Amino acid sequence: MPRSLTILGASGSIGRSTAEVVLAHRDEFQVEAVVGGRNVPALAEAAKRLNVKFAALSDERAGPALKEALSGTGIASGAGRSAVLEAVDRPSDVVLAAISGTAGLEPTHASLKPGRRIALANKESLVCAGAAFMADARRLGVEIMPVDSEHNALEHALAAGLNRDVEKAVITASGGPFRTWSQEQIARASAKEASVHPVWSMGSKINIDSATLMNKGLELIEAHHLFDLEAERLDVLVHPEAIVHGLVQWADGAVSAGLALPDMRVPIANALRGQERLVMDLPRLDLAAIGRLTFERADEARFPCLALAKAALQAGGAIPTVLNAANEVAVEAYMAGNIGFYAISEIVEAVCSSFSGSGKAPATVADALAIDGEARVMARRLVPAS
Repeated sequence: MPRSLTILGASGSIGRSTAEVVLAHRDEFQVEAVVGGRNVPALAEAAKRLNVKFAALSDERAGPALKEALSGTGIASGAGRSAVLEAVDRPSDVVLAAISGTAGLEPTHASLKPGRRIALANKESLVCAGAAFMADARRLGVEIMPVDSEHNALEHALAAGLNRDVEKAVITASGGPFRTWSQEQIARASAKEASVHPVWSMGSKINIDSATLMNKGLELIEAHHLFDLEAERLDVLVHPEAIVHGLVQWADGAVSAGLALPDMRVPIANALRGQERLVMDLPRLDLAAIGRLTFERADEARFPCLALAKAALQAGGAIPTVLNAANEVAVEAYMAGNIGFYAISEIVEAVCSSFSGSGKAPATVADALAIDGEARVMARRLVPAS
């Protein structure tokens, strides 16, 4: 019997790659529902290609247009928060959670239902409310499978031993578009330059997080919750070829690593699979053809956002939630041309340093969203008026 699947963030890059995996294995999946933001044509096309039963957009104003776009297909639709939660509540075996940013926190958490598998691509669920999210997942018997290539690689590498024997779990970074730029050049970089990723095709916000290396910092926080590893046992290594996605240094000196070509369909297929791996018609990794793999330390002087994220992980409590909220506000301001590149880290550092709310880690998603809202107000005060 086909596994039923719900795709949150179906019109984004992860959602589109998921559709390719599903369409290549039509006999193994039935897509129950798809959820998008406000892009009516993209979501309607995905809904029809995947022959879903229900489609929802988070933007309530887009409801009539979505209904019109799906007219005659037999696909039910809705828009707004209630429609998104309805999509989440519909019966499915697997939920691919790929709504980006804090906007994905509530629907991803609502997806936690007994016996489900969550293919997790929304890192904010763990950055903002990691302890509460993982506690609820354990209580409900939900299996969390990471979709990020780095965490998917660590999942494989960690299977080679016991958690207590891990000396260091390392995720890799391509280094972003400014890996070889001087600090002075980076300071003058435009949002357009920052949004061009050298390896992956992602959304603009994630591309800019990759340029600042904040994305790697958020992934460290995510790894802490996914794999129950302390900050001292987590690190980042720059690897421009993006072939080694994660590696584990063991207590006996051995190293286990997860390697693959940089194609998101690989970790998606792994996260969606049942007992057996999906057969994927993709290019195979040819190390002889590649010839050389290079690695270097991350430069936290040129990329201070990584240092801020590491500090937030060390501090714990509410600070990772605050860090993420301030970063989202600062990146939005940078994309709008209101601040320079290094003002992103300056705003994040200022908000994390002066946050006056409860220092406790959020016990619920509602707590996380309240902390998020307070931090956003603080960050917006630091953005110059446009």
